[in-house]
Amino acid sequence: MKKITLLVFAIGLIFASCTEKPKKMENPLLSKFETPHGVPPFDLIKVEHFIPAYKEAMKKHSEEIAAIVNNPEVPSFENTIEAFEFSGKLLTQVAFTFNNLNTSLTNDDMQNIAKEVAPLSSKHSDDIMLNAKLFKRVKAVYENKDNLKLSSEQARLLEVIYKKFERGGANLNAENQDKLRKINSELSLLTLQFDNNVLAETNDYKMVLDKESDLAGLPESVIKAAAKKAKEEGMEGKWIFTTHKPSLLPFLTYAKNRELRKKLHTAYIMRGDNNNQYDNKKILSKIAKLRVDRAKLFGFESHAAYVLDANMAKTPETVFNFLNKVWEAVVPMAKKEAAELQEVINREGGKFKLAHWDWWYYSEKLRKQKYALDEEMLRPYFERTHVRNGAFDVANKLWGLKFVEKNDIPKYHKDVEVFEVLDSDDSFLGILYMDWYPRPSKSGGAWMDAYVKQSEGITPVITTNFNFTAPVEGKPALLTIDEVTTTFHEFGHALHGLLSKCKYHTLAGTAVTRDFVELPSQVMENWSLEPEVMKMYAKHYETGEVIPDALIQKIANSGLFNKGFTVLEYTSAALLDMYWHTMTEAKEQDATKFENDVMKKLGMIDEIVVRYRSPYFSHIFAGGYSSGYYSYQWAQVLDADAFSVFKEKGLFDQATATSFRNNVFSRGNTEPSMDLYKKFRGMEPQLDAFLERNGLK
Repeated sequence: MKKITLLVFAIGLIFASCTEKPKKMENPLLSKFETPHGVPPFDLIKVEHFIPAYKEAMKKHSEEIAAIVNNPEVPSFENTIEAFEFSGKLLTQVAFTFNNLNTSLTNDDMQNIAKEVAPLSSKHSDDIMLNAKLFKRVKAVYENKDNLKLSSEQARLLEVIYKKFERGGANLNAENQDKLRKINSELSLLTLQFDNNVLAETNDYKMVLDKESDLAGLPESVIKAAAKKAKEEGMEGKWIFTTHKPSLLPFLTYAKNRELRKKLHTAYIMRGDNNNQYDNKKILSKIAKLRVDRAKLFGFESHAAYVLDANMAKTPETVFNFLNKVWEAVVPMAKKEAAELQEVINREGGKFKLAHWDWWYYSEKLRKQKYALDEEMLRPYFERTHVRNGAFDVANKLWGLKFVEKNDIPKYHKDVEVFEVLDSDDSFLGILYMDWYPRPSKSGGAWMDAYVKQSEGITPVITTNFNFTAPVEGKPALLTIDEVTTTFHEFGHALHGLLSKCKYHTLAGTAVTRDFVELPSQVMENWSLEPEVMKMYAKHYETGEVIPDALIQKIANSGLFNKGFTVLEYTSAALLDMYWHTMTEAKEQDATKFENDVMKKLGMIDEIVVRYRSPYFSHIFAGGYSSGYYSYQWAQVLDADAFSVFKEKGLFDQATATSFRNNVFSRGNTEPSMDLYKKFRGMEPQLDAFLERNGLK
């Protein structure tokens, strides 16, 4: 075999010398994606392509910036602002591809690349934002804006870019710019390490059961999923449960063995807090301290003040006032719910006090008692494909959108679905990827992102990601109500990206303030459980029977059930975020003591654990939600108010749907968020609908 190989190689050399030298293998990340609709060529991209691609793309971007800086012409909107906007496209292509794959299909090599790239990206960004000559040109255009005949979108782009430079440190003195560079570089690595630790600890934990008696109470589908997991891990004949939500929540809800519920839930809430190689307490404390340092450089007393200055809320006081109103209203409700669950325990002869690992189990019992309803009765009607099609059908009835599944478009994993999205006139809008099931290489939770953002002449490539229980033994994926609303939620984010109709990439799609970005997603949740809509998609996976009216009524009757728990759990996390980021002293904290002190100050009840404890609160210590986790509830005020218009005029009223598309979905950040909302609603949002929906009024 070796001799034949050498002979072929020699013949190849002779042939090459007689014709032309072989071309160096091209890096697919550095060329235009010659694929259907410009999706990444996943089949051609290899791990070793990323570092060279990043370095080459950064080099090219730097050259483009230098060309703007060295332009001898007087600074203008076209030669400075638009030139800046159109620069760095290759780097964007590389970064968007890598970042999405690193959350959906990561491994040790990808994580090592992320660690190498983080400081390079931080330096590259700072080199641009702190380029004095570049900022001088940007500032010259900005100060002359009143004399320029700019369209409203051009004026908005100028404002956004100018403020981006300001908030990037362009106005700082040289000494503070050096400090900023060091802070940004350190934060880029710390936030990355925080997220990697959460993923690693979540993947590492396995509760292995080998006694059938320990499975008492669990539905057959849950048992089969645990057996399948054990088989995959080489432990056939046993059952494995993990801290991934599709495994965790059913166990907490149905398992009779209280000690095992305690064991699993404790493992979940202790992620990042086990004093091992994945411990996040010191990391998050450094992150919080460095954020105070950075805010001080800009003249703000806290990180929250710095962040919120650019949001709808504007100040920490506004956010605290909002959250405290919710907190004061929901604590009595949660205490009442806890007392009801304790009564269930007492009636059954349980001689123990309700604890955090008991809540799901006894609330499910109480739901059955009160409403003759449980999740397992509903799951057969929420088959994953039917739910997905239900979301598609809602978009079709509202805006005439069509979703055509494609099997000839590259995808990065076999479980991913790909759709062409068409407008009502059959014109092409974009590509939608949907990635449904958990795997060790994928981050937890659910999210939407873009491989390609929309801009003039560029159609978007959008991805939605979920972590729902995969099909088992020929039975399809059957969803919980929470997973149904999650499907509609992320689909709403996807529509925000797909229906964008902006000239500039910087302003397009979801590039809006953090406390506005959840409006499009949360408003879509409202349709998911409307009776009219449920009859469109909620069909029994075996018989095709449409969900009975009696079940729909039970869902409606139980609409406020357990609201105290869900609202308190969420609001406590939003407040924890605010307390971490309203620190005014740049000092590392004892993370455990800090969190405990906050919960004590709030009067958090013992029976409920904050939705995200600090050591695994990736939204704020690794994602983009620092000083912004409140935005989900803030957006609930917006979406409750917005959906009230549809309820008044009709779920599929075309005039209302068109107005929402034209003033929210398609507009991106082309105007301030509140201005866009008022164009749709005719006034600022009212709190009443939000309070009523959550039983707080």
